[in-house]
Formats: sequence, structure tokens, C-alpha cells
Amino acid sequence: MRGATKSNLSLWWTLSWQLSIVFVAVVATVIIGLCIYATSILSPNEGMQVQLTAALEEALTRDSQGRIAIADSPRLRSFKAENNRLWFFVATPSGETASYGVIPAPYADLARYVYLIKDADIRGASGTTEVASIDRVDTAEGEYRVMYGGNASRSSAFLAILGKTYLIYTPLLAIALPGVFLTIPRVVARALAGVKDIASKASEIDPRRQGARLPVDGIPTEIAPLVIAFNGTLERLENEFKKRQRFLLDAAHELRTPIAIMQTRIDGMPDGRERQRLLDDVARLAGAAEQLLDFERNDQAADLDETVDLVEIARMTVADLAPLAIAAGYQISFQSDVEGLKRRGSPSALPRAVSNLVRNAIDHGGNGGMITVSVSGSPLGGGRISVADEGPGIPAEHRELVFEPFYRVTPKSKGAGLGLSLVKQVVANHGGEVGIESGATGTRVTINLG
Repeated sequence: MRGATKSNLSLWWTLSWQLSIVFVAVVATVIIGLCIYATSILSPNEGMQVQLTAALEEALTRDSQGRIAIADSPRLRSFKAENNRLWFFVATPSGETASYGVIPAPYADLARYVYLIKDADIRGASGTTEVASIDRVDTAEGEYRVMYGGNASRSSAFLAILGKTYLIYTPLLAIALPGVFLTIPRVVARALAGVKDIASKASEIDPRRQGARLPVDGIPTEIAPLVIAFNGTLERLENEFKKRQRFLLDAAHELRTPIAIMQTRIDGMPDGRERQRLLDDVARLAGAAEQLLDFERNDQAADLDETVDLVEIARMTVADLAPLAIAAGYQISFQSDVEGLKRRGSPSALPRAVSNLVRNAIDHGGNGGMITVSVSGSPLGGGRISVADEGPGIPAEHRELVFEPFYRVTPKSKGAGLGLSLVKQVVANHGGEVGIESGATGTRVTINLG
């Protein structure tokens, strides 16, 4: 995911926290909805019950004769200040009674029966909108039955019901929320596992290997169109790539014939400076056509699993190009740490790569000094082939660019600029790397094959 930036959000994280919030919101909505429903069917006096119980705990006393009495306590005064129409009637199970405030006329005759009733919701009497409730209240003085009413409020009833039901929803949330926050991320991760596999396989697609496609099986239905579209893009790119390959191969083949005709005609010209110049130009043109063919053939190389000897490849390349190097003013040598170094590779592509390195050293080594081709092994079973010259070196800003197709350090330099690019392509096909070291005392290019 190296291409991702800080602005890219994790789909796993986004889905996890959003689904968790949705679950919490649903649970909260259900709790609030149930409380609202309870408020609509229960007495509006539900909101008064807790405060009344606390006030009666402090206000209910016995007078000097032992009869029940109601004292004007601070809590009762505070409760009365909040409920200016507050009234209540208190009765003991034995029939003792006491009252506070003005009992509504429709409920006055009911007072004598309060001690018999444990719980009641009284409303809807003709001639009044007052709502009365009867509840059992336990105090330090004992058990009482209280009929009460006053400033009934749906909002206070809602809060009272919400407070009473905390024994239900608090354990529910305490158990459910951790489960949600632990479960949802796992569920989302499993649902996105197929997407991660697809991303991993997409990063492994080699542009030089045609026919690679991403599997559609096992991925979410919503992601499948994206994968199908990606596979379609790969197919279109491959078709265009094949067209380009065919064009370049055909063009390189077609160039061979006129180049051969030109060389034949130039050979028939009288000896002279102009004839030699034309022969050199035709040779460069023929070399460029051959390099172009090699470049395209290497893209289609299929013989990468044959056994090759790196020492033999390097030795034969030195033997073949020694006359060319000596004629250009160089000395050339071959060195090897081992007698043989066999590995799997292409017997056609690897010799071309080493040959291109030696030719590059001949073309750019300053026409003097020693060209050294060396082979060495590695403890892991790989191999290394190096070609070094004693030329003027390559400027630092050009060292990575020399491996690009058609790139030349100086515009007037010989060659088409495909030699080192072909080397890099061959080595990449073999799973290796190419390194370059250059300075005032020369340049060394190394092929590292794992």
C-alpha cells in the first residue's frame, strides 16, 4: 500500500465504527422508545413518586397522642415549591389517616378506602382532569398507602421511568457494547478478506507475463464489478502491447533488407573516406535494428528454466569480443573465482546481456585501458557477473537513467541507447538486479542473479 496517503481512510475502520455507532443508536432508540411508550400508558404521576417518597420519609411523624401527623419538613416545602398543586392522603393499614393540600372533590370519597389499595392509577373521572395515584410507601415509621396528585408532567414521568429501568438497560449495554466493538471489526475483516487477497494478487502481476487476471470468486458482490473492470483493462492493455510488439518486430525485420542492400552497394564503391563513413553508419543502423529485435524478443522469452553456466557464458563473450576490443585500443581480461557456476536461466538472453555490457564498455571506455569481465559466486547459490572499464565514468545524474530505453549520456554517442536497457530487462526476467558504480577511474556494471 505504498501509494496510499494519509487522506485514504481504512474501509475496515470506517465500517467498524459506523456499524458500532448504528448499533448503539438502535439500542438507545429502543430504550427511549420503550420509556416513551411506558409514559403514554402509565400515570403522569410517575415522576412525582420518588420525590414524594423522599419527602414523606422526613415529614411523616407521630403526635403526642401517637396519631399519624405530617410535619412541614424542608423536603416537603421544597417539593411543594416545585408542585404548587401538590396534595396527598396518607393511610396506614390499620386505618389511620392524614392529609396534605386540597384533595380534588371526585377523589374525596375514595379516601376512606386508600388503606385497602396497594397500587392504583385513577384518572378519567367526570368533571375533573386531575390524575390521582395510589402507591405503597415504606418509611422508618412503617408501611403507608398514599393517594396523591398535583402538577402531573409527562417529561418528569419519562425521566422517572428511565431512571427506574436502568437495572434493565445498564447490564444490557454493559454486555452488548463490548461484544459489538469486538465482534463487528472481526466480521468486517472477514468480509474484506477477499479484497485483501485481490489487492495482494494485483500487486504481484508482472507486466511482462501476459494472461494474468484477478479471480472473481470469493469476493463481495459489490467489489466484483471493480475486479471485472480491472481484468478488462488488463486485457485491453495486453492487446495494445501485443500490437506494439508486432509493429516493432516487423519494423526491425523490414529494416534488415534495405540495410543489407545498402551495405552491398557501399561495398561496391571505391575505397575512400566516404565509403568507410557510410559503412560505419550502416553498421550502426544494423546494430540498432538487431538491438531492437533483441529488446522485443526478450519480452517474449520463454526459455528461463534451462541450465546455464555463468562462467562459460562470460568466457565465451570475452573470446568473441576480444578482437573488437583490441581493435578499439583496449586490453581485455577474464577472471572467475569458480570453475563453473550453473543456475536456471535463458541460454539465449543471458549471453546477449553480458555481450551488451562488454560492447557498452568498448563504446564508452575512452578507447584505452583494461576491460575486465569477472564472475563470482555467492553463499546463497546465486552468481555475479561484472564488467569494468577504465574510462571517464558516468556523471551521477545519469547513472540511473542509462538503463532507460533509448537514453544516451551524450546525444552524439554511438548506439541506439538500448544496450543497458536490454541488460536490465534480461536480469529482471531472471529475478536479479543490475548495479552500477562509476567514478573518475572507470565504470563497473554488475549483474546479480539470485
